[in-house]
Amino acid sequence: MSSKEELFLQIRRDSWREGLSVRALARKYRVHRRLVREALSSPVPAPRRTPRRRSPRLEPFKKTIDQWLLGDLEAPPKQRHTVKRILTRLQQELGAEIAYSTVWDYVHRRRQEIAEAAGAAPSAGFVIRHNQPGMDAEVDFGEVWVDLAGERTKCYLFALRLAYSGRAVHRITASCGQEAFLDGHLHAFRTLGGIPGGQIRYDNLSPAVSRVICKSRSREEHPRWNDFRQHFSITPFYCEPGLRGAHEKGGVEGQIGYWRRNYLTPVPRVNALDELNEAFAEFERVEEGRRIGMRIRTIGQDFAHEAPLLLPLPAGHFETGMAFNPRVDRYGMVAVRVCRYSVPVRFIGRTVHVLLRSSEVVVFHGRTEIARHPRLTAKGAEQVVLDHFLEVLLTKPGALAGSEALEQARHEGTFTPAHEAFWSAAKRALGETDGTKALVHVLLLHRHLQHRDVVAGIRAALAAGASTADVVALEARKAAETEGRSPTVTATTPIPDPIVPPARPLPSLTERRAARLPPDQRPLPALDRWDQLLHHRPGRDLR
Repeated sequence: MSSKEELFLQIRRDSWREGLSVRALARKYRVHRRLVREALSSPVPAPRRTPRRRSPRLEPFKKTIDQWLLGDLEAPPKQRHTVKRILTRLQQELGAEIAYSTVWDYVHRRRQEIAEAAGAAPSAGFVIRHNQPGMDAEVDFGEVWVDLAGERTKCYLFALRLAYSGRAVHRITASCGQEAFLDGHLHAFRTLGGIPGGQIRYDNLSPAVSRVICKSRSREEHPRWNDFRQHFSITPFYCEPGLRGAHEKGGVEGQIGYWRRNYLTPVPRVNALDELNEAFAEFERVEEGRRIGMRIRTIGQDFAHEAPLLLPLPAGHFETGMAFNPRVDRYGMVAVRVCRYSVPVRFIGRTVHVLLRSSEVVVFHGRTEIARHPRLTAKGAEQVVLDHFLEVLLTKPGALAGSEALEQARHEGTFTPAHEAFWSAAKRALGETDGTKALVHVLLLHRHLQHRDVVAGIRAALAAGASTADVVALEARKAAETEGRSPTVTATTPIPDPIVPPARPLPSLTERRAARLPPDQRPLPALDRWDQLLHHRPGRDLR
């Protein structure tokens, strides 16, 4: 409540309770009697009138500016007058001395008035759309910032929002590429338990649209997106390019802004994006109790009515990852997009199969998985696993101390202080080279023994004054048997066969040319004389 409203309230209260006259009220509050009468007639003060300022220097040129703006209605959009161009013409052609702000105020107001008077720019309006349950949805990406592992990183928020209930599914990824686009759909469909049966609205995202055809609704779709939408029976609706298209899917546009303001402010701090995606699932459950606008029912109540009407998910599996076939370089690394990932050194020089997913990179040799890494976000980043280089370090032990693999292992915590202590003890007992080799043999134990058992074995070996891998292995097995479990690493869940893109044979140029030629009517050549070569005897003349 403003101070003037409070003054009006006090004047009206004293007039009603004490019966004071207008003159007495004016004397009490030291205001004019006109203000007292205004307060007694209405509890709300009249709005302050803004004076319409005149610009005497601009007045002689207003008609000229109006003519220029009227002519702009028929001019090409990119060759119309700007405020700066109008000011320049006034100065050069008419000798006017006017400030830029004066011209801007007038042009900003008159341009819209002239356009509306000519019928060229009707007032913007929107039509309420009728949404049927289980039918339509909207999809979009939005940029967000996350403090990822202590570094501020730009990430991308995928959102799919059902138009009827407003139920939305979110997923944050390191990129907005096609693999993240398809994986976001798959996650949303699994979370919702079905697929919208009507249209899903998109803007012209590059993962889906290769080309806009003549500024129409027709689109040239990406082949992989076309396969995906046919697999899941998706009916896409592509919005117009630019700002007008954003209004055609305003629900998801507002949803991304709402999610960014309410659940990503302040900037979240996480070690991995999976932590944030797990938190999103809880946030979405909280959102089910919210009412949108003036709706009577909550999002969860409307979704309960909508969920049975969604189309069922198809039975087959669709691999959303992008397939690559890079060659392992001499450093045991493969390049995927703008990042590099390590693989076991025994595959150096070989071509491997890589699946680039939205959150991870999986490397196969044939149908066997040989490496799995979290997807990197920074350009030129490298993910190096120490275990992949142990065979090389047995022959080059001096390379371990300054290696990138050791530095990353220390940062991730897999190379513990116990390993450091064993390395120091082994070098004192066996020398620099043999001590490092002993450490490498201990690191090889992690391939078939559990990590905590190996660490316990190292500590027991150090307590006994031993610096060999055999003692560490023996103590590691004892530590596991003490707890009543097997010391060996249990087999992981079987990995599904990777989807290898089918090989497309190159078209034969000879076949293409032969298809255009007329049929050959010549008789087949006689090969009887050539058959005699099969039964040729030495010294016999075939002529």
